[in-house]
Amino acid sequence: MATSKVTYSGELSTNAEHLSSGRQITTDAPVDNHGKGQAFSPTDLAATSLASCMLTVLGIYAEQNGIDMRGSNAGVTKIMSSEGLRRIAGIDVDLEISTSVEMDAKQKLILERVARTCPVSLSLHPDLKQNISIRFTVR
Repeated sequence: MATSKVTYSGELSTNAEHLSSGRQITTDAPVDNHGKGQAFSPTDLAATSLASCMLTVLGIYAEQNGIDMRGSNAGVTKIMSSEGLRRIAGIDVDLEISTSVEMDAKQKLILERVARTCPVSLSLHPDLKQNISIRFTVR
């Protein structure tokens, strides 16, 4: 079964529908590439999916191990290449893992490994630089 259906809406915009839920997102070309920048660009979504994947697999691990990570978040910066074909050259992710109790060094190491080995991270081309910083906070 297909995952999604993407329709070109005109004016460098698309509408993507998640087929099993019916939820939709819109994309727009970025201002620096002929667009209006009124929504996520396709490359914004690619960069953002890395952080979303990290938080998702961390959430799975946390739920299985009785860790409350609500409020954890990630800032994402997409870096486009300045030479050659237009592509994502790097993604900076500033990941804050927020827990209700202090994690010990072993727990922190496990959480870092879980985040860094999410499926999106492992699927990105090795030439794409993933600059991941991880901070732990107690709320």
